[in-house]
Amino acid sequence: MKGSAIENFSCVIYNIFLMNCTWQAGRDAPADTQYFLYWQNSRDEEEMECQLYIKDENCRNVGCIFQNVSIGMEKAYFLVNGSSKDSLIQFYDEYIDLYKIEKLMPPSNITVNCDEIKSDCIIQWQRPQISHSSKDMCFKYEINVKYKDNPKGKPIYTSIQEGENSNIFLRSNTRKKYILKMRAAGSACFVNPAWGEWSAPVEFGNEELVSSSVWILLGVAVATPLMAIITIFFCKRTGFWKAAFPKIPGPKPAFFTLADTNPELMESKIQSITSENEEIVLVADIMR
Repeated sequence: MKGSAIENFSCVIYNIFLMNCTWQAGRDAPADTQYFLYWQNSRDEEEMECQLYIKDENCRNVGCIFQNVSIGMEKAYFLVNGSSKDSLIQFYDEYIDLYKIEKLMPPSNITVNCDEIKSDCIIQWQRPQISHSSKDMCFKYEINVKYKDNPKGKPIYTSIQEGENSNIFLRSNTRKKYILKMRAAGSACFVNPAWGEWSAPVEFGNEELVSSSVWILLGVAVATPLMAIITIFFCKRTGFWKAAFPKIPGPKPAFFTLADTNPELMESKIQSITSENEEIVLVADIMR
C-alpha cells in the first residue's frame, strides 16, 4: 500500500554510547498500523530489533533508544517494517555511516592560565570522548572569547585550532573579566565534521577583584556622609541637638562697643549711671 511506509527517519548518537532514532507514521497508513525497527551494525553482527521503543499518544512506535552503541568503519543497516489488519505495509530501509550522525561532546577540562605581568593567557583542554578514536589529530576546535560584561556582544577573539590541545590568547585589557567557550568537530579520521555543542562558559581575568574593592570604597564614601546627615536631622527634630549643644549667651553690647574704648565717653557714662542711682536713692529716702 503506497504511503504506508514511515517518513522522516533520522538517528543521532550522543553521550558516546547512546543512539536515538525517530520517524513518523506513513501519511496513508491505516490507524492500526504498528512499526518495528531492526538494525545491523556490521555484516559480522546479527540483525537486532529495538528493545526500547518510543511511543506516541496512540501507543504507536515512533522511535527507539539504543544503548552501548559502538561505531565501526562499515555502514549500519536500518529496517523499519509495519503490520496492519487492513493491508500490507511498505517497509523502509537505509544504510548510515554512524560516525556522521554522532553529536560530539564539547572539549573537557578547559583551563585558562594568565600571566599577571604579561598579557598572554594559555588555554588548554582535552579532546571530546568518542568510542572509536583516541587520536588528537582527528579533531578541530573553535575558540570563542567575549567580555563578561557584554556576553551577547560580538566575540573579541575567535580561533580555529586543529590537532592540538592548547592556544595562546593575548588580552587587550588585563583589568577585564573574560568568558570563553569551545566546541569541537571532526578534522580527519571517521569523526563527524559537523560542529558539536558549545562547552559551558569558562571565566578568567581580574575584573571581579578590582570591582569588588572599588564598590566597597564607594559604599563607605557614600554611607558615611549620609549617616551623618540623617543623625543631625534626627537630633534637630527631636531636640537632642539643643540639649547636646546649648547656645552660649554673648556679652552685653553696652560694655563692649567700640565707643566704650574712649576714656572720656567711658567717664561720662559712669557719671550718668552714678547720677541716676543717686536720684533713685533720694526718691527712696523721701518716700520713707
